[in-house]
Amino acid sequence: MFLNLGLDYTYSMDFYNTEIEKLKEKDNFRSIPDIEEKYGKYLRVNSNTMLNLSSNDYLNISTERSLIEEFISEKINKNEFIFSSASARLLTGTSNIYNRLENNLAKMFKKEACLLFNTGYQCNLGTVSSLVNRDDVIFSDKLNHASIIDGMKLSLTKFFRYKHLDYDNLEDLLKKHRNNYKKAVIISESVFSMDGDIADIKKLIELKNKYNCMLMIDEAHAFGIFGDNLAGICDKENILSEVDIITATLGKSFGSMGAFCVSSRTIIDYLINKADSFIFSTALPSVNVMWSNFLIEEKIDFIKSKSKKLNNIIKEAHQYINDNGKTQIIPVIIGDNAKTVKIALELQSKGFFVLPVRPPTVPVNTSRLRLSLTADITTNEFKLLADTIKRAL
Repeated sequence: MFLNLGLDYTYSMDFYNTEIEKLKEKDNFRSIPDIEEKYGKYLRVNSNTMLNLSSNDYLNISTERSLIEEFISEKINKNEFIFSSASARLLTGTSNIYNRLENNLAKMFKKEACLLFNTGYQCNLGTVSSLVNRDDVIFSDKLNHASIIDGMKLSLTKFFRYKHLDYDNLEDLLKKHRNNYKKAVIISESVFSMDGDIADIKKLIELKNKYNCMLMIDEAHAFGIFGDNLAGICDKENILSEVDIITATLGKSFGSMGAFCVSSRTIIDYLINKADSFIFSTALPSVNVMWSNFLIEEKIDFIKSKSKKLNNIIKEAHQYINDNGKTQIIPVIIGDNAKTVKIALELQSKGFFVLPVRPPTVPVNTSRLRLSLTADITTNEFKLLADTIKRAL
């Protein structure tokens, strides 16, 4: 029974419809693309086959049929070949294969321990929000991923965002604010997801030591691509031991599902007990954990060969457009939302699946095409794409 207090509780959609219309007026309305299928470096949309330039499957692992068929034939009769864990890890949603994957990842990053999360978003959200409290402080690169920003907000701690890759600005903030708090954490991505540029992690290590901070690096867009052990920029620069906390994802280069945090045993034990996004989530399906272990334990040489192919196309692509980029992410910043959408649609009509990236994903007036190179794209295909974009602009 509800009390009738004379109030009008009529449900209205006017607010939501108005907000949607505002987005459309600003050419900022999003919809889920109608992708029919994906295979290798291609996908099919509206019966049209296109070269996929909008994927994070950087090594084209997720659609590698030979790997998938081998995995299924070898593992299908295993008890762990099931599609739901049915519980959180702290209940019954775990087994030895989860521990094995965590050990494999800790070894890759030369860390004491690892903790699996369901997604990169949940990993950063849980790690950042639980590392600090009201007496602590975070210093974060202004262009860090939304998962890091949301983790800082959820932590209820004080945080300062330094100008992107501006370490003089970071040091100014450290000088001014560090001594007012107990613990301090500096957070940066290694390869930034929208600009494709790379943090100066050695400089961040210098500052974290100088001002008594912890350093957290998100290697989501570098893991599997850079470093002799495929552990990202920290691996490439041989500084893994000097970074306190590293997060990364299995859902990009490794073509699997899930994410992880590697650190000291103490930090990982702390996250197990404090990170809500870990504690209260049903664990990854064990079949995905098996797949990740299969790739790391049995197919690492194949993955390294794909990484080498990708690094070759990265080098050739940047040479062709005559810029100084060094990663698989190439932004073409246009600025205006409508123009960005128009050019993306023109590229799609010519067989290139390129999507417009608009605010709030990127800052206002920096709408762009985000070109995402993958291992199986050829130099000639990239040259044709670059020439087509140049004409469209």
